[in-house]
Amino acid sequence: MTEAGNEDVQGGVRGAGDGVHGQVAPGWEPVRDELAAFVAGERHSPEAQLVLHHKGLRVVDLWTGEDTGPDTLGTVYSITKGAAHLVVALLVQEGRIDLDRPVSAYWPEFAGHGLERLTVRELLAHRSGLIGVEGGFTYEELTDDAALAARVVRAEPYWEPGTKYGYHAMTIGALTGELVRRVTGRTVAEEYDERLRIPYGLDFFIGLPEELEERWAPILPMLPTNEQLAARAALGGPGELQLVAFNWNTEPRLDLVDFANDRRVRAGGPASSGGVGTARGIAGMYAAALELLEPETAAECARLTTPGADAVVPQQDAFGLGFERQPAVGDRAFGHSGAAGANAFADPATGLAYAYTRRRFAFPGGAAPENDRFARVAVEVAGRLG
Repeated sequence: MTEAGNEDVQGGVRGAGDGVHGQVAPGWEPVRDELAAFVAGERHSPEAQLVLHHKGLRVVDLWTGEDTGPDTLGTVYSITKGAAHLVVALLVQEGRIDLDRPVSAYWPEFAGHGLERLTVRELLAHRSGLIGVEGGFTYEELTDDAALAARVVRAEPYWEPGTKYGYHAMTIGALTGELVRRVTGRTVAEEYDERLRIPYGLDFFIGLPEELEERWAPILPMLPTNEQLAARAALGGPGELQLVAFNWNTEPRLDLVDFANDRRVRAGGPASSGGVGTARGIAGMYAAALELLEPETAAECARLTTPGADAVVPQQDAFGLGFERQPAVGDRAFGHSGAAGANAFADPATGLAYAYTRRRFAFPGGAAPENDRFARVAVEVAGRLG
């Protein structure tokens, strides 16, 4: 078993006192320059890590911030969905899950309100309508995927299943996980550990062991400018479905920073939102995906299954096989972002595996804008180096 590009950067160059630390391999200096330029323009450190693999080798290994090093573990929110969906993709590749069979063929209780007709492909495309429940979930439910799946599958969907798509922010990992459990008899975390984390030595956990808590550092709150606050106010608040999907229909409303910093979340490892890792670990996972996935399976991961507008959040043409598409990279790339500003992906076209994590919440949330800058430069360098 190879280590999917987990080797140290060889022959790299180190920083020059500009707040960016680490190494890049020869030829990859433009990525470092782009990160340094971004950091120089920020009022507050993003406390970030940026790692790239190219064709199986780690070529960029950078970090920035007073309280962030290369081994600092952070809660990465929806980056965790990518790990869960990679497990599903491997089961599809092995023929154990058929994308076009009804979910109910594997999970008989997935029925009622038209759910019994929903296919696995449609479930992964955020088409079930099971985005939440009236009054929201408790912390106990949010940190226990089995309990969350059992409750949400009994609820009435927020639209007729299969007729539209909308981001299942807090539930898709539990639904995916229950499908995996019905097929394999094991949790998605157990499958992930056996197939990916342990053999590839990944510093990315669905359920953080207590002995690693000393390496974990908290998510930091957003510090928007007055101009950003005014721009957000002009757009208005979240819609009704977004309130449900992000469990903001509770009293008090769920605070995403407090959620990520709660030990119950890190220990429980909800597959929608509770993974903990480093950019090294996450990039290593996507490098492993490039090694493990056959070309047709990788194409399924990236193929658009959700044309048009998302019913929950303001995005367009968003999903492949549970993965978010990566328009800044190319049509063959697939990955997933995380609420504090992180993003990660694999791109079979260039052989790139990318991970950017940040512990300071970016404005306005979701994949931070700088990801496009970093990804475009990385693609340019990969094209030049071949």
